[in-house]
Amino acid sequence: MRHQYIAHVRKNKDGCWAEPHTLDDHSESTAKRAEEFASKFNSSLWARAQGWGHDAGKGRMEWLTYLNLKSGYDQEAHLEGKPGKIPHAIHGAELVERIYGKGIGRMLAYCIAGHHTGLPDWSSAEGAGQASLQFKKTQFKHQELEQIDPSLIAELQKFKNQLRPPWKFKSGLDISLWIRMLFSCLIDADYLDTEFYMNQAKAELRGQYLPIEELRNRLRRHNEALANEAEPIPVNAIRREILQKCIQAAHGAQGIYSLTVPTGGGKTLSGLAFALEHASKYELHRVIYVSSYMSILEQNADVFRKAIGDDQIVEHHSNVVEGDLDVKSRLAIENWDAPLIMTTSVQFFESLFAAKPGRCRKLHNIANSIIVLDEVQLLPPAFLAPILETIQLLVDRYNVTIVLSTATQPALKERTINGQLFKGLKEVHEIVGTDEQVHSLYDSLIRTEIQFPSDSHAAENWDEIAEQLNQFNQVLCIVSDRRSCRELHSQLPAGTYHLSSLMCGQHRSDKIRDIKDILEQNLNRESQNLLPVRVISTQLVEAGVDLDFPVVYRAFAGLDSIMQAAGRCNRNGRLLPRLGKVVVFHPPRPAPMGILRKAAETTKSMLSRTTFNMVTSPAIFETYFNELYWKVHSLDEKEIIRLLDPQRNDPKECSIFFRTASERFKLIDNDNQRTILVPYRDGKLLLDNLRSHGPDRHRMRMLQRYTVTVYEQEFNVLQKRGAVEEIWPNVFALTSVDHYSEEVGLLIEPLTSM
Repeated sequence: MRHQYIAHVRKNKDGCWAEPHTLDDHSESTAKRAEEFASKFNSSLWARAQGWGHDAGKGRMEWLTYLNLKSGYDQEAHLEGKPGKIPHAIHGAELVERIYGKGIGRMLAYCIAGHHTGLPDWSSAEGAGQASLQFKKTQFKHQELEQIDPSLIAELQKFKNQLRPPWKFKSGLDISLWIRMLFSCLIDADYLDTEFYMNQAKAELRGQYLPIEELRNRLRRHNEALANEAEPIPVNAIRREILQKCIQAAHGAQGIYSLTVPTGGGKTLSGLAFALEHASKYELHRVIYVSSYMSILEQNADVFRKAIGDDQIVEHHSNVVEGDLDVKSRLAIENWDAPLIMTTSVQFFESLFAAKPGRCRKLHNIANSIIVLDEVQLLPPAFLAPILETIQLLVDRYNVTIVLSTATQPALKERTINGQLFKGLKEVHEIVGTDEQVHSLYDSLIRTEIQFPSDSHAAENWDEIAEQLNQFNQVLCIVSDRRSCRELHSQLPAGTYHLSSLMCGQHRSDKIRDIKDILEQNLNRESQNLLPVRVISTQLVEAGVDLDFPVVYRAFAGLDSIMQAAGRCNRNGRLLPRLGKVVVFHPPRPAPMGILRKAAETTKSMLSRTTFNMVTSPAIFETYFNELYWKVHSLDEKEIIRLLDPQRNDPKECSIFFRTASERFKLIDNDNQRTILVPYRDGKLLLDNLRSHGPDRHRMRMLQRYTVTVYEQEFNVLQKRGAVEEIWPNVFALTSVDHYSEEVGLLIEPLTSM
């Protein structure tokens, strides 16, 4: 008589055991779900085979006895030897290799072996050690395969000779991305089926979002209302024209689009209109909106909520506090099963190169979607090669449309430069139209006059800059580093606003809101009665933050940064026919080393051989970014493509280093940085609770908005001064509110020393 093997057990609310979740039911249900997910990229049978193979190692008497003993389901269970965890994932991995052979079986083995612990490296060559798939295989006792339930083996044998690759794989990231997508289908299917057994009420709360068509209709009505209420000024007429072009272009073919619109041209809602119209036409499942800056993301999330409804937006980033979300939003964050997802570049791209199950779970839901990459010029050059190759693969293989949205469009198209191939994006369609139409749009939206310093102009000291800024009641000055921001701010009158990353996220949000309020109030005041609003900021405000000043100063920087800063000047065209004033100056301290310094040097080089007017033309940015990218040491600094390309490692073994690539693909390098919790306003109470009750997931999420990240040497200064204490293992906080200023944030050095 065949044993009834069990995948999971649970107790009912009355304390009695529920009917067990049989292995047959779990395997079949997981296989069906995974099959449906993978149908989006023509890989259904592969996913179904995974579903039957992932828990095949539970189809053994040893596992059944272990489960009964550990859960208490069978009080008579007895396990020989030491009581410890009994593995099962490696059994399924070995089984699929035995049935399908190394070539096909190995690709499934990565997913099955890692469905609890994460996709492994093939070997220990990159440092994975005993976590590598190769090592686990050498430790596996092959006779244990004979103990697996023959009916499970029979199910897997049904797919033999039927599993064929969905397309001819190219070298590079093609095969590793496909395996990761299959892994995502398996993980999500496994989690969902287990959840349905363990907590059916929770499982039934998933989804319940409006369809894409209804979101599109809501946005149409919202945009019509805005148009009816808009001031009769030229800028608003141009914004309406851009919106109409986006709606018209949305009926074009799927692929890669660029939305090249000057700052203040209404890219946010126009880009969303394109996305929803396009998704509706091609029956795409969702829109994924990606931004590099948290401030932009949160600002635009508010705009989208007003347009289509508070309960239709799912934000997924580190500032999201799960306790503030409804149940369906918390569940949607797990696997992005919602029609409109808003997330950060860090979350999006690091997930695409992730190995851990929780991070990979959502990847299959990127297939059959439209992705809007906002402020795309901020993609880090050190990871540009793997990012662009992945973007192209999403379009070519996974039915994805991409929108590259920015006022300063980077040079991302595939081309030959100086005799070398830049492996960028194959074909990009501009939504606004031809190059001439883009230039015409920029000309029609000229709202500022940019004054560049002459090449021979000496660097100005902060006293000189402060004296100039003091002439204006409403002025924004942007510098390139936190120290410069603090030094210049100290030279200005009391009440001047300071914005930098030495202020926690909540602090910055509060200040930006206050600044916007004053600017709004000043719209209704006579010029002689304006409320003063002077702001000294790092570059955190220069891309996408909706500020509108009549005068903007910018420390010399990359051309893209200068033009983005100019977008905070006369943004809404209210000064017209007068132009806003943008002053670029040489600061006493150059831009920080690295990409910021290279960008400034590239701008200086271009200014030496062209006119100021030419430098502000949209046509110049391809030249600018070409020069900048070729100054970068490598566009794949961490060798991500090599790690994930079996052709470059050992093709006979399908040797891929998933784990190592995931560990190296970090858009923000925190290796030399420390995070400190600060007692800013509500953060003080949260810190007191943390000290009393200890860290838990919810409390640490709440505290995320009250953190400041500093370099190691800055941390050491604070520690020597007694300003920082370790309140729990590896959790650091300020010892007193005296070390955090409501005006400027974390006080690494006393204000008097500035």
